[in-house]
Amino acid sequence: MRPQQPFDTGETRAEIARRRLAQLAASFEAEIPGEEPDDEVVVPRRRVDAAHVRVLVTIAVAAGVLLTWWLLSERPRTSTPDAVALSSDSASPGGASTPGSGPAKSELVVDVEGKVKHPGIVTLPAGSRVHEAVAEAGGLHGKVDTSTLNMARVLTDGEQILVGVEPVAGDPAAGGGSAAGARISLGTATLEQLDTLPGIGPVTSKAIIDYRSEHGPFTSVDDLLDVKGIGEATLADIRDQVTP
Repeated sequence: MRPQQPFDTGETRAEIARRRLAQLAASFEAEIPGEEPDDEVVVPRRRVDAAHVRVLVTIAVAAGVLLTWWLLSERPRTSTPDAVALSSDSASPGGASTPGSGPAKSELVVDVEGKVKHPGIVTLPAGSRVHEAVAEAGGLHGKVDTSTLNMARVLTDGEQILVGVEPVAGDPAAGGGSAAGARISLGTATLEQLDTLPGIGPVTSKAIIDYRSEHGPFTSVDDLLDVKGIGEATLADIRDQVTP
């Protein structure tokens, strides 16, 4: 019996051989067990401890503070008028200045002359009375009749107080003007009155008042020789025009 001829497929022997080898190779690879896949790469996880958390919280708080400051600094600012301090000398009670009265004064300056221990200018608080001015001038000098002087009267700034002496004609305290032949009292005369005397100018007038304030009332017209700037000739010119 003749061997069965292979089915003629039109392939050459070489092609058939290659096909058979490919089939064998495929069957051989199928019989080999598959390789295990590589182990998965384990990515180590970072551990966040308490110290890291505190650092992160601190950074977050600082960032929030800086952001708040930046937002507030960028806001438009409205300017407020500066407060105007009103001194007690610039307004009358009630907060309004009295027209024509000028600023209120907290001190009084008065001239105390006559029979006091230290005649001259004294400074007192506003609202002081005559008896306080006399006390500031050292008090009464000797026995003095003050019955004609209202010791309880409230003082005004710039006034003159005559203690134990009568104002002479021409003295502003007498309420009249200068009268011909009236003598000027060395114990109460103002700088302006002394300046009207012959040979006595503003400098010598001030020297007379300073001497009177330092040594007390003049007891005699001749005491003027102790005043700087007054000599025998000047004294002779004014002797008949002044009284102690």
